[in-house]
Amino acid sequence: MSDIIIRYATAEDAGMIADISRQTFYETFGFRNTKENMDRFMREQFSREILMDEVIDPANIFIVAMDSDAVVGYAKLKTESTTEGIKGRLALEISRIYVLNSHLGTGIGPDLMRKSIFTAKDMKCDVLWLGVWEKNPRAIAFYTKWGFEKFGEHFFKLGDDMQTDWMMKKELN
Repeated sequence: MSDIIIRYATAEDAGMIADISRQTFYETFGFRNTKENMDRFMREQFSREILMDEVIDPANIFIVAMDSDAVVGYAKLKTESTTEGIKGRLALEISRIYVLNSHLGTGIGPDLMRKSIFTAKDMKCDVLWLGVWEKNPRAIAFYTKWGFEKFGEHFFKLGDDMQTDWMMKKELN
């Protein structure tokens, strides 16, 4: 495998980020959800156009893992996001850390997490937080290893299926 470069995304990366978003979402969640619910979610909430718009939204920070000229993983950080349990604190949300299945276990996830933590600390945040599907044990184990602790739950609608996400946070001070 060639050397992976971790860097902040630019508007020129929007198409690649949108494509990998859709691919990794299907790779990770497609087998645990109905085709109808996946298709509806992809059409209504996770279209290529919506995802490309996220990249240029100044409230979002994207960090990409590049293998040659291709995005093979990324993190999406949201600067204007809060939830119960962290209100009143300077916080940064990890909205997504996605890595292609073909690149799992290569160190890209930890590299993206390190850069996310660095970014939050550089922004003087008190806490980094995220939501993770309760039926995604691999992701829960990854976040726990990085010092995130469960502090609540919220609901996420995929198609017509109401799912439960664990809310996890990592104290930075």
